Amino acid sequence: MFTVLTRQPCEQAGLKALYRTPTIIALVVLLVSIVVLVSITVIQIHKQEVLPPGLKYGIVLDAGSSRTTVYVYQWPAEKENNTGVVSQTFKCSVKGSGISSYGNNPQDVPKAFEDCMQKVKGQVPSHLHGSTPIHLGATAGMRLLRLQNETAANEVLESIQNYFESQPFDFRGAQIISGQEEGVYGWITANYLMGNFLEKNLWHMWVHPHGVETIGALDLGGASTQISFVAGEKVDLNTSDIMQVSLYGYVYTLYTHSFQCYGRNEAEKKFLAMLLQNSPAKTPLTNPCYPRDYSTSFTMGHVFDSLCTADQRPERYNPDDIITFEGTGDASLCNAKVASLFDFKACRDQETCSFDGVYQPKIKGPFVAFAGFYYTASALNLSGSFSLDTFNSSTWNFCSQNWSELPLLLPKFDEVYARSYCFSANYIYHLFVNGYKFTEETWPQIQFKKEVGNSSIAWSLGYMLSLTNQIPAESPLIRLPIEPPIFVGILAFFTAAALLCLAFLAYLCSASRKKRRSEHAFDQAVDSE
Repeated sequence: MFTVLTRQPCEQAGLKALYRTPTIIALVVLLVSIVVLVSITVIQIHKQEVLPPGLKYGIVLDAGSSRTTVYVYQWPAEKENNTGVVSQTFKCSVKGSGISSYGNNPQDVPKAFEDCMQKVKGQVPSHLHGSTPIHLGATAGMRLLRLQNETAANEVLESIQNYFESQPFDFRGAQIISGQEEGVYGWITANYLMGNFLEKNLWHMWVHPHGVETIGALDLGGASTQISFVAGEKVDLNTSDIMQVSLYGYVYTLYTHSFQCYGRNEAEKKFLAMLLQNSPAKTPLTNPCYPRDYSTSFTMGHVFDSLCTADQRPERYNPDDIITFEGTGDASLCNAKVASLFDFKACRDQETCSFDGVYQPKIKGPFVAFAGFYYTASALNLSGSFSLDTFNSSTWNFCSQNWSELPLLLPKFDEVYARSYCFSANYIYHLFVNGYKFTEETWPQIQFKKEVGNSSIAWSLGYMLSLTNQIPAESPLIRLPIEPPIFVGILAFFTAAALLCLAFLAYLCSASRKKRRSEHAFDQAVDSE
């Protein structure tokens, strides 16, 4: 008798059912995980809830030596690492000259502000007037007035204080900022507007950009000029010109120096005083930087009543005496004489020195030149970046023009500025090349700019950014459908579930193959018997 070995049908059905059930479950879980992963990712990206913007406002008055400018800034109540994301929304130039010119009649200062302040009230929602801080920062003009006549400077500030305390805004005071502060705030503004501090990521959140270097700042006002840039590793940390600035959670080691009396207006007064000193005749005097066929007269007080020219006053000085200057348009002589304003010999050929014996580490990286630097370049029909040769040839061409030709060259003609652009251009050359040590290779790294987007490059924005550190943050401006930690948790869970299902299915597939091979071997054994 032969015994036939075979599998019973019920046994085979049981095994198939045993393998089929977990396979179906694994496939269902895998499919659900993929659907969930795709769904929450799409929802997180495309279904963000933009809340009504909770905005805050701030007002800064930049009280420079030649003019006062009012800026209105706004930022979302949410802040990034304790610093607000600030944008300029309004700008107004106060009529008249700077507040330092009111030393003899401080009671008249408020009248100059009235027109701009009426416009500012319309820019800030009325229900936010009381909570909107307003700051006045005075720069080199008031620094000089305080050194010359502290009582007059205090009276000007007191008059401003009384005026703004009657306004509906939250007045935080009128102060004279230091030259170093002016330089630092200008550097902050330039880098903020260039996007070197923050950028938006995929989730529309502000993050610090990777691999972005900062840009140096070159500022030219009426009474002072500032240079600020991130210093290299080999710097003298004991000097007062090296300081650390903390913004958006990062710390920067910054070199900044302000040169008092080297602003455009005061530097030109020093230049006129020098021409007067070196001239045998009182009047008329020739000025190689003034255009040919141009003549103008000043009182001696206009030139010598400044603290910057006090040591150049003649022995017999009468502030009411009239002096006349006649332009010769001599570009070469102008360049040579302007160089005399700087004491380059005081550096004794040291590489880490600019002029007048002032320490300065070697310049590095790109720079932006704004304010008076930009306006002078613009008068030469230059902007952005260009070569040193281009700047020199444009300066030479401009300085060689006749006075009657200048209205055709300048888009906006103003006698006071037009007559001085030749001087300013040569002044910039010596300051940048012989002072700051820019070369033919590094000069194109300077960008001459007035603004970025709709925001002016000025120290006032940097000042506002620093002040927002002291203003509490509120609710976020953009709310994601799923909070980031929960989103990451769900993402991780369903990703893990999908991977486990794939691993389990791979195991079942492998087990199924082994089972079929064993069945095939069994059947062959039966057939052979």
